[in-house]
Amino acid sequence: MSNIARRKFIQLSAVAAAGCLAIPGRRVFAEDLPQLSTDDPMANAMKYTHDASTVDAASRTNPAADQNCANCALIQGNDGDEWRPCQIFPGKTVNANGWCSVWAPKA
Repeated sequence: MSNIARRKFIQLSAVAAAGCLAIPGRRVFAEDLPQLSTDDPMANAMKYTHDASTVDAASRTNPAADQNCANCALIQGNDGDEWRPCQIFPGKTVNANGWCSVWAPKA
C-alpha cells in the first residue's frame, strides 16, 4: 500500500468518524407521531377507520370475527397503547380499535 493511499484512507476515516459524532440519531416515539386522519388519501385507499365495529364483516376480504389494528400483524409499539405506529402508514399512528383492508392476523 502506498503512502498516498494510506493518507487518503486516514482522511476518509476521520471524516466518517466526525460525521457519526456530529449528527447523532434522534429516537422517535409513538407519541411524537401524528395520528392518522380518515381523510388521509392513503387511509381512504386502505378503507381505514378508527372504529373497527363500524365495518361490515361481510365486506372484509379476510373475514374474521374480531379484526382490529391491535390484533393485526402490521401494528407496532406497545400492547395496550391506544395509538400505535403501523407499517402500512409510516410516520403516523393508528387507533388500536381501528381497521383497514390490509389487516393480517398475528402469527
